[in-house]
Order: sequence, then structure tokens, then C-alpha cells
Amino acid sequence: MLDIRWIRQDAEAVNAGLKRRSLHLSVDAIVALDNQRLALLQEEETLRSQRNALSKEVGQRKSKGENADELMAQTKAIAERIKILEADKDALEVQQNALLLDIPNIPSMQSPVGADENANVEVRRWGDELKNRAPKDALAHWDLGPAMGMLDFERGVKVAQSRFTLQRGWGAKLSRALINFMLDTHEGLGYEELRPPYLVNADAMKGTGQLPKFEADMFRCQDDALYLIPTAEVPVTNLYANEVLLESQLPFCFSAYTPCFRREAGSAGRDTRGFIRQHQFDKVELVKLTTAEQAEAEHLKLVADAERILQLLELPYRAMELCTGDMGFSAQRCFDLEVWLPGQQAYREISSCSHFGDFQARRAGLKYRSEATNKLEWCHTINGSGLAIGRTVVAILENYQLPPDAQGRYRVAVPTVLQPYLKTEILEATEAVHPFGVVESDSSLTLLQGAEKGRVNV
Repeated sequence: MLDIRWIRQDAEAVNAGLKRRSLHLSVDAIVALDNQRLALLQEEETLRSQRNALSKEVGQRKSKGENADELMAQTKAIAERIKILEADKDALEVQQNALLLDIPNIPSMQSPVGADENANVEVRRWGDELKNRAPKDALAHWDLGPAMGMLDFERGVKVAQSRFTLQRGWGAKLSRALINFMLDTHEGLGYEELRPPYLVNADAMKGTGQLPKFEADMFRCQDDALYLIPTAEVPVTNLYANEVLLESQLPFCFSAYTPCFRREAGSAGRDTRGFIRQHQFDKVELVKLTTAEQAEAEHLKLVADAERILQLLELPYRAMELCTGDMGFSAQRCFDLEVWLPGQQAYREISSCSHFGDFQARRAGLKYRSEATNKLEWCHTINGSGLAIGRTVVAILENYQLPPDAQGRYRVAVPTVLQPYLKTEILEATEAVHPFGVVESDSSLTLLQGAEKGRVNV
């Protein structure tokens, strides 16, 4: 949430910041409501002063045995007017806060200005996608994963709906290995591991900016007024909501693995094939609470920590600074890490690392007490994926696939750092009973896309 005092003092600068986001928004309506509220507040304060003076005079007259009925009537009328003003002022505050909650953060002046992803700026590149280990005719993960019995898109749809995927065998083990590897690595980089709830209340969702703007993207439990988390950012950022921290405690650096749930309401038609954009996915999240002075350096360090995972896995990637029109609602500066996928001959996002300034802190009530001034200050919040598990699985399948063996079976090499977790150097598909079971029903036969019942080569 933006600072209402800043909006009041320099609405023109705030509107200019929103324009840099390529949004047709302004804070003029908020300023108008604020002016009305301040006028009511001023009248209320004047009336309270008059009431106090009248009450004092009533007391003086009564002490002298004089009649004070007229003054008492005036006092009563003023009290009634104050009640009306308070109600009107509260109603204006509700309207004003509703508008404030829908206004995005103002981009940093360091962020490149642009309307969409085409204006994002490549900051650096690591690894050489042209010299990686994948064969020239590398398969995309949506072909390789099912062929090796690691990903089953049809069964995920069968038990849930579209954009849900079943992982099995090496697919499930690879995800588990990645989760443990990422958490272990980030612990060594100074992050405290947390295991937060996967369901949160509406206040937590408002605190990080998911509500009310993105209500349609959330999975909500109607009977309990709880939401399935879209990212661990939500519970972890809100752990200290409406509390006062000590400056000496900061920065707080947390890592957390959670499943994440998103309707992807605004992504119709995008990435409908494969394991990239799912309604349920796994992620290791990095979250920091800092002072304003610490924030920029801690943001850049968080980006480097996410990059460290990609480097240890030896996955080629590039770091992109997002332009003002492409960054998220709550962010003021953001870097995306995009991993190279040879099966698709493209870079795809695998981590988004954002600095939010005090935007989320104002919504969540995250404050600390300054050692220098003893005053309360707003925290700054930072987070990023360290990394998205499903997309890392995709990157390993596509970058580490090996040519088929003499029997035509597909194989995938295991990154060196994951070998202690998986206890193997190569993931191999073998001739076995179809991992998705013997099929009897016609509908299931259709799901297998014509595969014969019983034993098949995978």
C-alpha cells in the first residue's frame, strides 16, 4: 500500500510513477476522498473544542446556581453532529482504503521503463546453451517425461482437472531431491528453514498484495474463509504482521518449501502443454525482512542466491531486469532468472526476485524500532523463488537428456550435486508394466492415446 501522506503531498509524482507502469490509473480519486475526510476531521476537531468550552461553561453556571439549559442543548446538538461526522469520516476511510488496496507499487527509478516483456533488459548470462550436454534433437519435456514414466499429464487431469500433473517414480524422486538440495543449499547461505501453513486467512493475502486485486486467481475454502497459498511468500511475509521488531534483528532471511496453488485465471491459452504452468506446483521460496538501508544489497544477494542453485545444477540461464510494465503488482524492482530449455529452444522463467520497498509492510503492519531515533519504521520486504521445483525438473530433463541407448530407451543424466540425493548417476526408462496401470475402461484407453493394455516399452 502506498503512503497516503506521500499521495497527499505529491499526487503528481505518484501518478507519474503509475504512468511508468503503462497503466491508465491515477490517485486523483483517492486525493479527493482524502480532502473530504480531512475537511470532516477539521470540522470534528472544531466542534470538539466548542463542546469542551460549552461543557466548562455549563459547569461554571451550575456551580453558581444559574440556568444552563440552553448551553446543554447546544452541547447535545454538537455531540450529535460529531457522531454524524465520525460515521461519514469512517465511510470515506473505507472507500479510500479500498482504492488504495487496488493501486500497485511505484516502480524504482532504477527499473527500465517499458510496456511489456519486450522491454526487459538482459543483465547477464551464465553457461552456454549451445554447448550443453543435450543432443541436437533434444526432446521437449512433455515428450520425454511421459516416455520415461516420470510425468503423466492424462492421469493428473483424470483425478483433478486440466493443469494438474501426476509425477511418478523418478519424476517424484527428482522433485523430492531438488527440494532437499535447495533447502540444504540455502541453509548454508544463511536462510532459516520454515515450514508454514498451506492455508492462510484473508488478512495474510491482503498483506502481500494478492487480495483484493487477484481474488479470481486464488483457490478459496468457502466454509472456512481460508485460501490455499499461491506461494510461501504469503505466510512467511506475514509471520510478524502487526508486530514491532528490533532493528538489531534485521535482516530476517527465511527459506520455505511449499506446494503452491493458482487458478491462473489470467493465463488462458498460455503454456497449456507440459509442466510449465500448473494449478498446483512446488516451490522453494526465499523471503527477507530488512530495513530500508539494507534492502538493495539484500535484494541483489537474494538474486545471487537463487542463481547459485542454477550454477550448482549447471543449467544455463540468463538474468533479466523486468521493465516497469512487466513487473508484479507489489514490486518496485524485479529480476527474473530464465533457464535455457533445449527441447523448446527458448529461455523460460524459473525464478522471480522482487524488492517491494515498504509496500507490503504497510499492508501487513510490519515495523521495526530504529536504534538511532527510537521511532517506528516500516520494514522492507524481498522475496524470490529459489527455485520453482517443477520448472527445474523440466530444465533437467531437457538439458541432461542423453541419446537413447542401443534398445532405444531414453535416459537422463543426474546433475552431480543431486547424485547423493538420488543415489544414481543416470535415470533410465526400462521395459516394465506400464507405470500408470493396466487399463480396462474405454475412457482410460483414450487417455493412454492408443497404448496397448498390459506391458509396453517406455
